[in-house]
Amino acid sequence: MKNVFLLTLLFVTSITSAQITIQGVVKDSIGTPLELANIIAINKETKAMASYAISNDKGRFKLDLEKNTTYTVQVSYIGMKSLSEEISTKEDNITKDYILEFDNALDAVELTYEMPVTIKGDTLVYNADSFKDGSERKLEDVLKKLPGVEINDDGQIEVEGKVVNKLMVNGKDFFDGDSKLATKNIPSNAVDKIQVLRNYSEVGQLRGVQNNQDNVAINIKLKEGKENFWFGDVTVGVGTAPDKELYLVQPKLFYYSPKYSVNVIGDMNNIGEVALTNRDIRNFGGGFRRPSQSSGTSINLGDNGLGGLTNLGNAQEIETKLGAGNFSYSPNKALDLSGFLIYNSSRLRTREESFVRYIDADLGIPNEETVQTGREASNQGIAKLSASYKPNFNNQLDYDLLGRLSSDSERQNQFSSVIGSTNQLEDVTPFSINQNLNYYYTLDEKNIFALEAQHLIKDEDPFYNAMLVNDPTNNDNGFDPQDMLPDEDAFDSTAEALGFNRDQFGYNLNQERRIKSNQLDAKLDYYYILNNKSNINLTLGTILSNQKFNSNIFQFLDNGSPFNPVATLTDDEGNLLRNENETEYNFSDVYLGFRYRVKTGKFTITPGFSVHSYGNKNTQFGTEYKDNFFRVLPEFETLIQFKKSESLTFSYTMSNSFTDVTSLAEGLVLNSFSNISYGNPELQNSLSHNLSLRYFSFNLFNYTNVFAFANYSKNIDQIRSTTDFDNVIRTNSYFNSNFADESANVFGRFERTFKKIRARMGARFSYSKRNQFVQGRQTVSESFSQTYSPELRTNFREAPNVRLKYDYSITNNDQGSTSTKFITNSPSIEIDAYIAKSFTFRTDYAYTTQDDGIRPSQSFQTWDASLAYRKDKDAKWEYEVKATNLLDIDSRVNNSAGNISVFNSATFIQPRFVTFRVIYTL
Repeated sequence: MKNVFLLTLLFVTSITSAQITIQGVVKDSIGTPLELANIIAINKETKAMASYAISNDKGRFKLDLEKNTTYTVQVSYIGMKSLSEEISTKEDNITKDYILEFDNALDAVELTYEMPVTIKGDTLVYNADSFKDGSERKLEDVLKKLPGVEINDDGQIEVEGKVVNKLMVNGKDFFDGDSKLATKNIPSNAVDKIQVLRNYSEVGQLRGVQNNQDNVAINIKLKEGKENFWFGDVTVGVGTAPDKELYLVQPKLFYYSPKYSVNVIGDMNNIGEVALTNRDIRNFGGGFRRPSQSSGTSINLGDNGLGGLTNLGNAQEIETKLGAGNFSYSPNKALDLSGFLIYNSSRLRTREESFVRYIDADLGIPNEETVQTGREASNQGIAKLSASYKPNFNNQLDYDLLGRLSSDSERQNQFSSVIGSTNQLEDVTPFSINQNLNYYYTLDEKNIFALEAQHLIKDEDPFYNAMLVNDPTNNDNGFDPQDMLPDEDAFDSTAEALGFNRDQFGYNLNQERRIKSNQLDAKLDYYYILNNKSNINLTLGTILSNQKFNSNIFQFLDNGSPFNPVATLTDDEGNLLRNENETEYNFSDVYLGFRYRVKTGKFTITPGFSVHSYGNKNTQFGTEYKDNFFRVLPEFETLIQFKKSESLTFSYTMSNSFTDVTSLAEGLVLNSFSNISYGNPELQNSLSHNLSLRYFSFNLFNYTNVFAFANYSKNIDQIRSTTDFDNVIRTNSYFNSNFADESANVFGRFERTFKKIRARMGARFSYSKRNQFVQGRQTVSESFSQTYSPELRTNFREAPNVRLKYDYSITNNDQGSTSTKFITNSPSIEIDAYIAKSFTFRTDYAYTTQDDGIRPSQSFQTWDASLAYRKDKDAKWEYEVKATNLLDIDSRVNNSAGNISVFNSATFIQPRFVTFRVIYTL
């Protein structure tokens, strides 16, 4: 791997060393430097654009060009006469200034070539063709090559370090809520412009009275000729694997016209290539945002779906089906209708071998080795309908309806060195309906009103079953102090505490749960504009929430008859715990907020506060628990806009967090047979202080992009759990801790383009201090992690492109008397080459090593490659051979540490797959 890196660096260096630099200043006729002037260099012989630049705030520009070549340099600026000059380069760098003359007759300048990047106010426009080399197939291939844009590890688009929360095509929503469907499916040859909309606001009336610096959207402009015609592609593939035949069918069709659009995406395969995973579907928000998200109040309704939902990269077998449709329709200029429908089905087979070592021997918890195999089946559906009515600039009415339904199940067979063999089943069929109604009204130039309301209904019904082996003849053999292992079955003492019948040849444990949630989140904002520099914002809002939770633990005996156990477990006060729950939880927050926003010079200062009246009531088995109180939550934000593309933001917030009904329910709950919990009906809220500092700079003069942020949070009265172990079986309960927990994160990324090489350095530092309570003891667990990610990427139009990356991380965990240290090294290389204008070759390789300082270091490798052929870039047919896991690695290793244990695992993955594909482009 080291030799590959060295050879690649030598290759890149040899190509880039044959370049020189032209730099200078663009001024007007009276000598004033011109910011954002466009400079283009065109190769006189090939007529191709060779380099471009945009002048900075001092008028300076820089062009990287080949030696001993003749170019035509064009300089332009809105409202001035464009200038064109021929320059011949030699062996040395050139300094050259340009002076432009005013021309009031010109409203715009027509250039021979389009600028690769232009800036129009808060909008950054990339000309897609300027960054293509012919190897691109999908939108994400283009986005990865744009300066300042990144596809992160979760597949999300980031611009200047900010996650893009909205993606549109020709101004119309494209599956609002997740950008992955766009990046992995929209064909690159249909993309003309990529517009990055910074400081984005969906409501034009509120653009000047809100702080939107963290909101980024992207609009994809299609090429001429793509409107009023269907475009897209259809992929069909087959292949072989050691134990099965492989197949792939992926139709992706798009239609756009000024009045309506239709997008259809299909996917059916058994090789693990998916546009959306099960977790993506579960987290698909549909563009919904809580009206109270900036109020300082957070209430958790919980998620009672399947806890596992395996990452597809960690499965041995994957079979998926996806059908998705998106539409928009504008019957007139005032009304826009849109929506989407997504259905996803997946079948997974998994295997994992793990070892858990408990750090503190005094806790008396035995170490455990497990071998776990499982099967997951998931069927998920999401549908959204939206309407937006804008009869004029002063009025806007929006309505959204989002429904989701799923049927998920997971079966696990596990062998434990402590428990023995167990079989588990989890099954859940949840549904939810979310509605959003917004109305924005501008009374006059001084007064703006905004009403936002959201209503959520959610119904979850998880069922759990576990079957454990049992020898009824050894129930009273007790514990052997010689080998620190029980002579009775490991689950026997827990079964006795839960009240199960132990005179059976197997424990057949079952639990039914039902959680119903109903929440209204609404607010009314009033904006009074004092002048063009300041405004006042008054907010009246409320959150009303109702949750009902019922559960029941029961046992099937060997003869098939049901048995209702009576637990003998008690809480800390000696009260007997039930094996059932019947809890209703009502929460209310009525709040009044005030914010004052003022601009002065480079500063935008926004102090504010909110006054909250909280009401909590939960009722359990006829007993009522109440907690009503008032609280003032201050907030403060300062934005320093050094330049149009450089800013620093500081913010402070105090927030109140409330738990969900399951943490309040005092009856026992089986999270699994080895993880039992019960709630605390007298839990109170937790209070946190949150500080953040964010900096970004995007400099097109020297192609430098810098992004950094720092967060610090201190939690007071945090809801923590106290854990007691019986062998490896844990019982958790909840309480408000008097010990404060703290966390801090610092992340930074520096990116600079040197001629045809883009260099990037990322670093992340994370610190956390948590108080833990295990076996009746309070200890402090501290964790500090460092991650460094240097990267080099080339951007050639003709030569192959290479991406070199090295990830290095160190994680230190200190549990007081013991400590652990993990080191991970992961160098990787990606190559894509467009050969003879017909062949596209791609390959990526990564080598990962992990060292826990105790056992010998472990490693695994991944290597994928593909070779595609099409006659030319306009050809309708393309043929591709693709191979994944070329080294046929059977598993990936993972090492991690928790508060009380160290975890080592080997997760088995799909074997080597080789497929042949045919792609037809419409």
